[in-house]
Amino acid sequence: MEIKGETEYDGFYMIEEIDIPFEEEILRNPYTLKSWFRYIDHKVEQPIQQRIFVYERALKELPGSYKLWKQYLDLRREQVQDLNSVKYEKEYLKVNNCFERALVLLHKMPRIWIDYCSFLVKQCRITKTRRTFDRALKALPITQHPRIWEIYLKFARDIGGETAIRLYRRYLKELQFSTKWYAPMLCDNKFAEMLMTALEPDHVEEYINLLLSLNRYDEAAKRLAQVVNNDRFQSMHGKSNYQLWMELCDLICEHPHEIKSLKVEPIIRSGIRRFTDQVGKLWNSLANYWIKLHHFEKARDVFEEGISTVMTVRDFTQIFDTYAKAEEAVIEKKMEEAAERTEEGQEDPEQDLELDLRLMRFEQLMDRRPFLVNDVLLRQNPNNVHEWEKRVSLWKDNHEKIVETYSKAMRTIDPKKATGKFHELWVNFAKYYERGGDLENARTIFEKATHVNFKNVNDLASLWCEYAEMELRHELFDKAIDVMGRATVPAGNPNVDFRDESIPVQRRVFKSIKLWSFYVDLEESIGTVESTKAVYDRILELKIATPQIIINYANFLEENKYYEESFKVYERGVELFNYPIAFEIWNSGSKLERARDLFEQALEKCPPKYAKSLYLMYGKLEEDYGLARHAMRIYDRATRAVSDEDRFEMFNFYIAKAGANFGVTYTRDIYERAIEVLPDKEAKDMCLKYAELERKLGEIDRARALYAHASQFCDPRTVPSFWQTWHDFEVKYGNEDTFKEMLRIKRSVQAQYNTEVNFISAQILATRQAQQASQQEEGTINDAGEINLE
Repeated sequence: MEIKGETEYDGFYMIEEIDIPFEEEILRNPYTLKSWFRYIDHKVEQPIQQRIFVYERALKELPGSYKLWKQYLDLRREQVQDLNSVKYEKEYLKVNNCFERALVLLHKMPRIWIDYCSFLVKQCRITKTRRTFDRALKALPITQHPRIWEIYLKFARDIGGETAIRLYRRYLKELQFSTKWYAPMLCDNKFAEMLMTALEPDHVEEYINLLLSLNRYDEAAKRLAQVVNNDRFQSMHGKSNYQLWMELCDLICEHPHEIKSLKVEPIIRSGIRRFTDQVGKLWNSLANYWIKLHHFEKARDVFEEGISTVMTVRDFTQIFDTYAKAEEAVIEKKMEEAAERTEEGQEDPEQDLELDLRLMRFEQLMDRRPFLVNDVLLRQNPNNVHEWEKRVSLWKDNHEKIVETYSKAMRTIDPKKATGKFHELWVNFAKYYERGGDLENARTIFEKATHVNFKNVNDLASLWCEYAEMELRHELFDKAIDVMGRATVPAGNPNVDFRDESIPVQRRVFKSIKLWSFYVDLEESIGTVESTKAVYDRILELKIATPQIIINYANFLEENKYYEESFKVYERGVELFNYPIAFEIWNSGSKLERARDLFEQALEKCPPKYAKSLYLMYGKLEEDYGLARHAMRIYDRATRAVSDEDRFEMFNFYIAKAGANFGVTYTRDIYERAIEVLPDKEAKDMCLKYAELERKLGEIDRARALYAHASQFCDPRTVPSFWQTWHDFEVKYGNEDTFKEMLRIKRSVQAQYNTEVNFISAQILATRQAQQASQQEEGTINDAGEINLE
C-alpha cells in the first residue's frame, strides 16, 4: 500500500466541477479560516489526496493557524496508525516532516509536541525520539514540562538501560531546580498547582525501582536514603517512613558489596534510635550486613550489643534467635569441613580448635539465655522485686553470684517505686545466710533493712516480725523479745500520725497493730504474766487496740484468774468502741452474776438496729437461769425497742415463747397489741394467725371478727389469697347471712380502693405477683432477686 503525497499530483487535476463555488470563495477570502474549513468539510467524502491538497493550500495561506495544523496532523497520523512503522517507513517520514514544518511556527504549542513525541514513540527511532523530547523541553516553558515528562518517562521505562537512568536523573535535577528557583512564584495558585504536580514523588520511587531492576544498587540506596531523610516526602504508594527505612536496610544488607556511597552502620543505628519499637529487626539487619561481608566477629559484637540493650522480650527474642541460627550455620559449615578432612585423611589442628571453641561458645550462649531475658525485664523496670528474686534463683548454688545479685538489687531498687514486696527481698537475703548457718550476717542484713524507708509501714513491721521469728527458730528467746522491744519503741514523737505518708516508716512503725499483735503473742508464749500485761496495756495506751485485742486481753486475764481486771478490760473496750463493734465485746462476757448488769448496760445505749440479738440472748439467759416471767418481760420490751423491720419477727418469737410457757390463751393480749402497732401488711398476717388460733379454740365469732378487721388492709385485686381464706372459712363454719356479710364487706373494701392511683398501684402489684409466680414455676428466687434453676 502506498499513499500518494501532495507532490505527486497536479493541482488542477484535484479540482472538480463541484468545487468551483468553494474555489471562488477562497479566491475572494484567502485568509479567512472559515472558508477553508467549509471547503475541507466539503471534501470529507472525497479521497484522502484531495483533502491533503486542500490542507496544504490552506497552510500556505495561513501557516500560523494552530487549529488548521492540528486537524491536518491528526488526519495524517490517522492514516498511518495501523501500519507497520518499519515496512512503511516512508509514510511515517512524511508525517514526521509535517510535524517538523508545523513546529517551525508552533514550537510553543505543547499539544503539537505531545502528539509528535507520542507518534515517534511508536517508531523504532530511539535517538530521534529522545532528541525530539529534548527539543520540546527546551522550547516549552517549565510550567508545561510535566506534560512532556509524563510520556518521556514512560518512554524511558520502556527502553530501559543507561538511557532510562540518565533521563530520570535529568528529571530529578529539573525538579530540584524548579523547587529552588520558582518557589517565590508559588503565590500564584495556578502556577503552584502545576509546579507541585511536577514534583510528584512517585517518580522518585519509580526511579528507585528502575535502578533496582537494572542492578544499580548503590545509586538506588543513595536515592532511597535521600527520600528517607526528607520529612516532607509522602509516598504515592502509601508507604510509611518506617517501611521506607526497612526497604533501605534490606537493600544495603542484601547487597553490601555493591553499596559504596553510604555508610551502612550509621544509617542502621540511626534507625534503631528512631524506631524504638522495631529495634530487634534493625539489629538483625546490621548483623546480617557484617555476615554477608564475612566479618563474623563484628556480627557477633552487634548481636551481643543488641541483646544487651533492647528493652522488650519480643526484640530480644528476634535478635537471640537470629544470633543462634547464625552460630549454628557457621558451626554446621565447620563440621562439614571437618568431616571432609577426616574422609581425606587430613588433619588441621587450628580448624579443629576453632570448631571446639565455637561449640563451647554456642553452648555458653544457650546457657546465658535465661539471664539475658532477666536482664531485659530488669532494664524495663529495675524496681521489679519478682525479677530480682528470679535472677537469684537462676544462680542456683553459686554463692558469690547470689550475694552479688542481692547486693546489687538492694542498691538498685527504689523502695518507694518497688513493684512487689521489697521487704521480702531483704528477708530472703537474710534467710539465705541463715540457711548457711551464718546468723551474724543474717542479723546484719536485718539491721540494715530496718533503716530502709519502705513504701508501707506494714512492710517494715513484717520485717521486724521476720527478724524475731529467725531468733525463735534458733531458740534464742531473749533475743527475740529484745528485737520486738526495740521495734516497738517510738523513734520520735509518740503522737505521730500513723497514716501520714510524708513521715518515714521508722517513726510510725511503733503504732503498727501487726507488730504489737506478734509481740503480745510472743510474750504470751514465752514471757511472764506481768510482761504480757505490760504489752497489752501499752497497746491500750497507744489507742491502737482492736476488738479482738480487747477480747484476747480479757480472756488472758480470765485464764490467769484475774477476773476483776478482765471485767475492767471489757469496760475499757466498750468505752473505746461504738456499735456495732461494741456488740462483739458485750457478747464476750461470761460471768453469770454480772450478766444482767452487763445486758442492761449494753441495751441502754444500743441502737434499735443491733438490739434484737442482745434481747434474745438476754431472754435466753433468763429462761435458762432465771424466771420465765422475767424472760417474758424482756421479750415484751424487745417488741418495743427493736427496729421496725425486726418487730414482726420479734412478736412471732414472743408469741411462741408465751404459748409454750403459759398457754395459748396468754397470747391473746400479745396478738392484739401486735395488730395495733404493726404496719398494715404485717398486721394482716398477724390477724390471720390470730384468727387461726381462735378457730382452733372453737371461737368462731372471734375469728370472724378478726377476718372482718383484717379485710380493711386487703385489696381484693392484689391480695386475693386473704379473701379466699375467708371464703373457705365461711363455707365451712358460716351460714347464708354471714356469707352475704362477707361479700358486702368485700365490695365495700374494693370500692374504697377504687381510685385512680390505687387502681394503678393495684395493677402494678398484681402484674409483679404474676411474674413472680411464673418465675417460681421454673426456679426459685433467692434473696438477691436472682433465679436459681434447679
